[in-house]
Amino acid sequence: MFLVRDIMYCKPGQARPMVQKFLALSKLGPQIGFGPMRVMTDVSAERYWTVVSEMEVESLEKYAEISRKSMEIKEFQDAMKGYHDLIDHGRREIYTIEK
Repeated sequence: MFLVRDIMYCKPGQARPMVQKFLALSKLGPQIGFGPMRVMTDVSAERYWTVVSEMEVESLEKYAEISRKSMEIKEFQDAMKGYHDLIDHGRREIYTIEK
């Protein structure tokens, strides 16, 4: 089991619109096989306006397959349309869950 965490460093004042995009994805994800997604905003972080989404995935192969499929679905495209305008930069972290 893996934890995939996407960390977005938003432009000033753009955290809330990015949160809305991630929340839209969290509602669409289960329809194609993604598990529950958590969306978090910074209280104290490396920088202001940080938005984080994370989800658990069974395997990296399944994550990659579902991610590719999601890019072909109009609702996913619409949900993330224009997100580059909201962020300065971002990164992805992937962890093995050691239970």
